[in-house]
Amino acid sequence: MKIIDLSLPIDDTLLETHAATIDRITHSAGVEHFNDVVMSKEPEGKKRFLKGERVARPDEVPDGEMLSLEIVHASVHMGTHVDAPFHYGSACEGQPARMISDVPLEWCYGPGVVLDFTHLKYPQNITKDEVVKALDHIAYKLKPRDIVLIYTRGDKMLGTPDYVNKYVGMMPDALEFILDQGVKMIGIDAIGLDRPCFEMFNEFLSTKDKSKIWPCHFMGRKREYCHIERLGNLGAIPKPFGFTVSCLPVKIKDVGAGWARVVAILDE
Repeated sequence: MKIIDLSLPIDDTLLETHAATIDRITHSAGVEHFNDVVMSKEPEGKKRFLKGERVARPDEVPDGEMLSLEIVHASVHMGTHVDAPFHYGSACEGQPARMISDVPLEWCYGPGVVLDFTHLKYPQNITKDEVVKALDHIAYKLKPRDIVLIYTRGDKMLGTPDYVNKYVGMMPDALEFILDQGVKMIGIDAIGLDRPCFEMFNEFLSTKDKSKIWPCHFMGRKREYCHIERLGNLGAIPKPFGFTVSCLPVKIKDVGAGWARVVAILDE
């Protein structure tokens, strides 16, 4: 068995709309943190801590180190993540939309299919005709519960302004065609499934045409599905189908997305 990592990290060095920050408490600093936490639970403990009193000194702790601790402050849409129907709107198919903790796990593990759109360049987008051509090229017919991975090489621009502003996105006719085949999970190696957001924003604000803003996302209000954004390394998958994808999201209460360690699994 071979496992290929298709995930990008939550990275606090990237400058983005919703940038992440990570508080990193080192092993040595963990001794001071331990004193602060423990003493804060005691009567007048915080006051005594601030005056310099300690319940444990570094020389009383094995190797002078406690456990490391990292505290992540990040949108659930940072790094590789799965968007649940709730992200698209409060209702889906006339019912309350599922949050990430409600997404059926069966949608998150199944046969993978890579569709190659690396020949497209910004400002081109993926249309239904492009999807049909990509399927014809690999002689494959989509099946219900296939997990479809959209390969654009968008991840190669990570860390640059083009990653946010100049990627190849998907048009709603392409998404609708894929969903018509019974697909419930689709993923892309770009920051978003729709075309670049500021492009959409400008067109929407200048025309007030509702079809110009988040059309693929908003399709999730009438068609129940999930999508994975910010995939990476799709080019490492050696064949377009005949492998398994696992994209199990982190279970977070009452949110519309969850970080995921997405992998392709191949039998060797």
